[in-house]
Amino acid sequence: MRKEAVVRWVRGPAVVGAPVRLSRGAWAVDASIALLLAVGTVVGDLNRSYVEVRPEFDTTGVPVRLPLPAPVDGFAPVPPPLVPPPPVPPLPELPGIPTGGDPPHAVSAFQHTLPPVEPWELMVAVLTALPLVLRRRCPLAVYWAVMGATVLLHQGRVAADATTVTFASGLIAAYSAAVYSPHRKAVVASLLAGVGLYAVFPLVPDVDQGLVPLLVLLPVALAAHGVHTWRQRMRVLREEQQAALRRAVEQERSRIARELHDVVTHNVSMMTIQAGAARKVLDTAPDLAREAMLAVESAGRSAMSELRHVMGLLTMAAADGPAAAADDPATDVDLAPQPGLDRLEELADRVRGTGVPVEVAVRGTPTVLPAGVDLTAYRVAQEALTNAVKHAAGASVSVTVEYEPGELRVEVTDTGGQPRPSAAPGSGRGLLGLRERLAIYGGTLQAGGRPRGGYRVRAVLPVEEL
Repeated sequence: MRKEAVVRWVRGPAVVGAPVRLSRGAWAVDASIALLLAVGTVVGDLNRSYVEVRPEFDTTGVPVRLPLPAPVDGFAPVPPPLVPPPPVPPLPELPGIPTGGDPPHAVSAFQHTLPPVEPWELMVAVLTALPLVLRRRCPLAVYWAVMGATVLLHQGRVAADATTVTFASGLIAAYSAAVYSPHRKAVVASLLAGVGLYAVFPLVPDVDQGLVPLLVLLPVALAAHGVHTWRQRMRVLREEQQAALRRAVEQERSRIARELHDVVTHNVSMMTIQAGAARKVLDTAPDLAREAMLAVESAGRSAMSELRHVMGLLTMAAADGPAAAADDPATDVDLAPQPGLDRLEELADRVRGTGVPVEVAVRGTPTVLPAGVDLTAYRVAQEALTNAVKHAAGASVSVTVEYEPGELRVEVTDTGGQPRPSAAPGSGRGLLGLRERLAIYGGTLQAGGRPRGGYRVRAVLPVEEL
């Protein structure tokens, strides 16, 4: 059973659709924006009176009686009395400057008072901006929450200042949805629907001349920030891909090192021991020397076969398509199947050829194992037998394979002995590689001395029935 890959969250949406983990600074900025806009909307809506300025004289200076605004709650505004404008003295004639022109316009101001604000209006006013706290985590949902609260607020009598603030909240929500949401089609449809809502409902504030630069610069700033954010996302994505590639290369190098270690260490150890035995009996017992050299030849052939398998797979991985594979020399290599527990007796025979007695016992009903589990179990037995041959001369070895429901156990024990003169101290890489192999499939490895002498290697692998 393979362990699930651990997904690391990064700051910013490195991958489209990936969850966003915000820093404390980003949370503080979003919370500050939401709080300021919510307070601005409430304060703007509490200002229930405003002044309307209207012209009272036409271009000829004749008073113009304009219709009064509609009464509010039964109270009609009373216009001020009409006062003709004072006469304007003529300007002196100056060279190059025309004189004359229309008389100035007179204006009058009307003060309007809206009905008192209702409690539900204040609650809705807060909801028009408060969802912006989550604008980077749930951008599309926040956009619709802001739009819905804005439309609901404008079902009543809303002050002009509150409309201006809610318009800014809608712009920020729309920008967040466009930049942070992974649902591109839903975002486009939502933005088009929002344009329709702004066209149907009075959600757009009256634009004063002083607000024109702000309305021009704000979209430019948002667009520039969106481009910067997109570049950051692409940069983080490239870094993530490069890191994943480096991890994959390191894992592949480690796997190849384990394979080469298992193949070379076992077979070369067998060849060294057999060659040493042949040298000692070459003069006195040529027949025994001949058998030892045949064992060396057999071990060498086995090592070359497994090495060709590993190197052939590496070369084939570079082929690109059938045409390249047909020209690749690796395709001409006779790649034998990777060894498994079915070749355990053959492995034991090679070890017996070095003079080490090996006993193999299989308990339970053998089942068909996954290829990776089968190879791992074989490597456990191979590494343990190799260590016994190198570091326990004169010992007898026992290999036990137990098939249990949902579990496979491989145990290799020896009775203890002396290290061979040609054996170098172990580096521990073999057992470390075995633990890594077993960890891939959820297995465990125990290795250590026995109470009565000798050494024991015990591996447990979970097995799923095929």
